[in-house]
Amino acid sequence: MIATAPPSTAESTRTAISRRPFLAVRDARKHYGAVQALRGVDFAIAPGEVVGLVGHNGAGKSTLMNVLAGTVQRTSGDFSVGETAIDAWSPHRAQGRGLRCVFQELSLCGNLTLAENTRVMHRALRGFGWRRRAGDAIRRTLDAIFPGHGIPVGARVADLPIGARQMAEIARAFSVTDEPVRCVILDEPTSALGHEAAEQLLAYIRKAASEGVACILITHRLDEIMAVCDRAVVMVDGQVTAERPIHGLTRAALVGLMGTIEAQHDRSREPTAAPSGAALVVDDPGRGPGDLPIRAMAGDIVGFAGLDGHGQRERLRALYAGGRRGPRPVAYVAGDRGTEGVFALWSIADNLTIRSLDSLRRGGFLSPKAEAELARTWAERLKVKAPSVDTPILSLSGGNQQKVLFARALASDAEVIFLDDPMRGVDVNTKQDVYRLIRSEAAKGRCFIWYTTELEELNNCERLYVFREGRAATMLSGAEIGPSRVLEASFGGGHD
Repeated sequence: MIATAPPSTAESTRTAISRRPFLAVRDARKHYGAVQALRGVDFAIAPGEVVGLVGHNGAGKSTLMNVLAGTVQRTSGDFSVGETAIDAWSPHRAQGRGLRCVFQELSLCGNLTLAENTRVMHRALRGFGWRRRAGDAIRRTLDAIFPGHGIPVGARVADLPIGARQMAEIARAFSVTDEPVRCVILDEPTSALGHEAAEQLLAYIRKAASEGVACILITHRLDEIMAVCDRAVVMVDGQVTAERPIHGLTRAALVGLMGTIEAQHDRSREPTAAPSGAALVVDDPGRGPGDLPIRAMAGDIVGFAGLDGHGQRERLRALYAGGRRGPRPVAYVAGDRGTEGVFALWSIADNLTIRSLDSLRRGGFLSPKAEAELARTWAERLKVKAPSVDTPILSLSGGNQQKVLFARALASDAEVIFLDDPMRGVDVNTKQDVYRLIRSEAAKGRCFIWYTTELEELNNCERLYVFREGRAATMLSGAEIGPSRVLEASFGGGHD
């Protein structure tokens, strides 16, 4: 085992559901051979209730949601929807009963348009004119959840940026044709959304709840749990260890229930100083009037911020492409791991070491021993939770897959590492470990160029470029960096 979390003592306190549950499971268990993904879980949700499900990567959250959605069959346990006991369950039956799921790994078909993807879920959209009706349905829901989204419903999904795909997936789940929406499971729904779109979604969740739609929200962004949920359910190692009403619950108390200590980075305590004689490793002349040039030295942690879709990702990729042609080795950590990061048929070790093959050669041949040792070393440093490095990567939770991609870059010889919103789906405790690792590597001379949609991550950066309308419009540094200042610059209030 690479990393394991110590089991917490289950608490007897349970929050009573005053209304009749829409769905409930009792003593739900799921085994994969000797691995126990769920170990006797009790869970229920009532109409109009918003429940936040929290826990570290590998705690069993996604497994439980897959059982509820019918994509995974439970090994044992009782399951009921309304007053009906459920034996065999499937996504089709779940859809018919009004249960929808937005998975962390997006399920839209890349070769189809948004309208065609809507037809895949909604079988009532058939016959003459179904494309127009499907397009109208997804457009209405997108407009309701994400006003001003600007997503063409006739576009192929593969041609859309990941944020737009995430919005489309969410809208498809909330769309109504002949079957009502009674409960929506949202697994890390804001992980690829910018700040504005995330706020729009949270507001819509509360609106849907006021109309009787139940929502299960899985997210590592605890502020979202505190903002919209009625109740928090904590999972550790395949078990529900605590339930609490949000009213009166503090963020610190919720973190404590998860069995972790969340240390906030204090810039004054842990300064990241560039090594003596540090060299300029990123030099970007800029792209037009008012577009600030991006420059970074060895040992720098430079951030890209601003509203999603304002050119940060494009600039990051352009710098990476230029870096690949330069004299210094570079690496890239993709935020869209499903299409740009993970080799789906490979093991953890194969995925982790692919960037370091040249250094693993012995006598002109690849050394399996050196490869396994490198994989184990960095999997342990990143606390990848898996039986071994030979485990297929798709058997890991989304957060653990992201850790492997991060380990791939750090295990390489790269002097400059480009981070494309790399913490999607990574739990609170692991984030703090990764932040410390980034600062440690920067102190040794590595340079990090970091695009993130999570404002709290910007505290790790010494210098920040805030993007607006496709250009780097404002630069902040040191004490200037803070959520209010970043938001002000994002909306055009900064000094350019």
